[in-house]
Amino acid sequence: MSVFIDLHMHSRFSRACSGDINLQNLESHARMKGIDVLATGDITHPTWVKELKSLDERDGLLVSKTGFHFFLSGEVSNIYQQDGQSRRVHNLVLVRNFEILDAMNSELEKYGKLSSDGRPILKMSSSQLIEALKNIDRTIEVIPAHIWTPWFSVFGSKSGFDSIKDCFQDMAKHIFALENGLSADPQICSLISGLDKYSIVSFSDSHSHWPLRIGREATNIESDFSFEGIVGAMKGKNINNTVEFYPQEGKYHYDGHRNCRFSSHPSKTPKDGKCPRCGGALTLGVLNRILELADRETPVTTQRALHAIPLQEIISFAFNSGPHGKAVWEEYEKAIHAFGSEFNVLFNAGEEELKDVLEKRVHKALMSVRNGDVSITPGYDGEYGKLSVGGQVRR
Repeated sequence: MSVFIDLHMHSRFSRACSGDINLQNLESHARMKGIDVLATGDITHPTWVKELKSLDERDGLLVSKTGFHFFLSGEVSNIYQQDGQSRRVHNLVLVRNFEILDAMNSELEKYGKLSSDGRPILKMSSSQLIEALKNIDRTIEVIPAHIWTPWFSVFGSKSGFDSIKDCFQDMAKHIFALENGLSADPQICSLISGLDKYSIVSFSDSHSHWPLRIGREATNIESDFSFEGIVGAMKGKNINNTVEFYPQEGKYHYDGHRNCRFSSHPSKTPKDGKCPRCGGALTLGVLNRILELADRETPVTTQRALHAIPLQEIISFAFNSGPHGKAVWEEYEKAIHAFGSEFNVLFNAGEEELKDVLEKRVHKALMSVRNGDVSITPGYDGEYGKLSVGGQVRR
């Protein structure tokens, strides 16, 4: 069956995350979004794990009393020296049950203080991580997280590598999927032939429980509700499509220097990598790194990407207001009540059906998004891209 998964989340125990993240809020808003299986996030944090153990275990997933499915997965930050350079790589760890999780956390405590943050810093290499986890249980899996992000990723311009093999060494054989992150999509990734063997997956990396963030990127697979089914679908490239940000909207698509409000396409970035306004170092973005490693001129992937703008954002453009206002939320809830989920509104509901339910301005804005009438000033150096929908720029 068709299942929407979002396997990269955080809890309230990670830095810069909402303090209102709890299991009830995650479930209710994931259902509104249209997510069928949601990451628990932060599976190394002892207090959060204690809360997670209130859920039932079934077929390698966690199930709430109302039947919603969670997936034991969490992000770790590997910081280490390799080849004479400081490396900072974030990896997503997937685990099938609490027994394995407890054994894993007992081992990882040797490399970092797990209670200090939901995304712990581990003083071990990415290859050491996989080797240690596979020695605990062969079913533990690792997916490199947001692979292009400049500061903390396998290919990042600040501390990354030029190939999966360079990063994971002898453990590279265990890598089967890559999370492309907000500033890229499967099409852009396919400019690099060395990534052809991997499934390109998309997850939200959400720091909030609101549907504006949950499922902002997601992956639609053919699977049953089981750990083996979901992992097997990714290993077998049994992916129907991914839900994607427009890459230009991501925070690191272009090169730039936020303090000077300077950004540029890689073709126009100064050769010395310096900001022309202050002389400081530019943050080289995702597009720059992809073009640097590309060995193709045009994408070759057949994997379908559904580029989308969250419904709250679309409503906020229509109302010319921020996305968190009362009027925006009331319109959002009305749409969800009528169509069951945000994904149904964005992708499935017919135009006339939508016209009967949505406020006129919202219907017009949604149709503009569906028709591709969207323009974006690309994001850079931690700044999201600036959207225009149907010629409307939100104040």
